[in-house]
Amino acid sequence: MKKHLLSLCFVLFLGTAAAAGFEAPDMLVRDVSDDVLTIVRKDEAIQAGDTRRVVDLVEEKVLPHFNFRRMTMLAVGKDWRQATPEQQAKLVDAFRMLLVRTYSNALTQYRDQTIEYKPLRVSSSDTTVRVQTEIRQAGAQPVQIDYALEKTERGWKVFDVIVAGVSLVTNYRGTFAQEVRAGGIDGLIRSLQAKTRELGDVSLRAGART
Repeated sequence: MKKHLLSLCFVLFLGTAAAAGFEAPDMLVRDVSDDVLTIVRKDEAIQAGDTRRVVDLVEEKVLPHFNFRRMTMLAVGKDWRQATPEQQAKLVDAFRMLLVRTYSNALTQYRDQTIEYKPLRVSSSDTTVRVQTEIRQAGAQPVQIDYALEKTERGWKVFDVIVAGVSLVTNYRGTFAQEVRAGGIDGLIRSLQAKTRELGDVSLRAGART
């Protein structure tokens, strides 16, 4: 359940925020979440489990608003320094594709969740903030989902998602370290690519059943 809620919030945060510029980070989260929820609720293909449609939505809406390079650096940890520039670029691309596929699959399961936004105090000098939200669904305990954002010259960018106190990038770090120990940086890249392909196969099978 928590995995699906994390996936839902990761995607719902995004949307058509490129024009928002330096909009306050909490308002950015609220406005864009509402926009994307409207799309998801009205799109019959998404409701029917069309993961390809969701992937297209995520590719269009997500990528401009997340700092995948920083997310990958944090997830890989100290092993990042041993990667060549070419390997680093491949790691960022592989991790990005894995997250897009993971969250696209989960978004097709959206039904009636609602988002409560917590008040945020932010000053003009702040360069990083944590926007707190709570996901509510009938018959289930609320789950807190927070977004860590950094202020860049292109606006606010997400570099971590924290679910019930657990950091997304920290959660991946242990697994990534094991992959590097077993097969080096190239082994980690291959593992990420394989997991992405596996998720694609799962979504295709799910789509065939609908």
